[in-house]
Amino acid sequence: MVSFLAVLLALAAWRDDHLINSDKGVTSAEVLSAGWMRSAVIFVTPDGETHNPKTGVLYPTKLTPGERINVEYRRSDPDLVRVAGRDARVAVIPAASVIVVAWAVALPLLWLLGSPPTLWAGALWVRMRTRLRR
Repeated sequence: MVSFLAVLLALAAWRDDHLINSDKGVTSAEVLSAGWMRSAVIFVTPDGETHNPKTGVLYPTKLTPGERINVEYRRSDPDLVRVAGRDARVAVIPAASVIVVAWAVALPLLWLLGSPPTLWAGALWVRMRTRLRR
């Protein structure tokens, strides 16, 4: 389940990038708050509207409050914004790390609990084959 969620996270990042690239606007923004998970920015679009996306900016690592940065946003939805020059590749390493760590913990636990890989891999194979036949 954790592996599935990590893959979903990476796919969502690629989707957001595609949406931004298909209708891209570029402007400068001010970083209001910075954290490793979420950073808030404020920027003005060419139509004079000020935007402060509720979900923050995508790929917010290494930002500091008060910093001026360039951002890329979706013109039809300015709340979808990312730091200029960054893309979904930034999300791949954390997602892959989650998958590796989850399996590095799960496999030895399964083995110690008396479920050797041949047993659970075989059961998984049988389950997949029966679902494909339906």
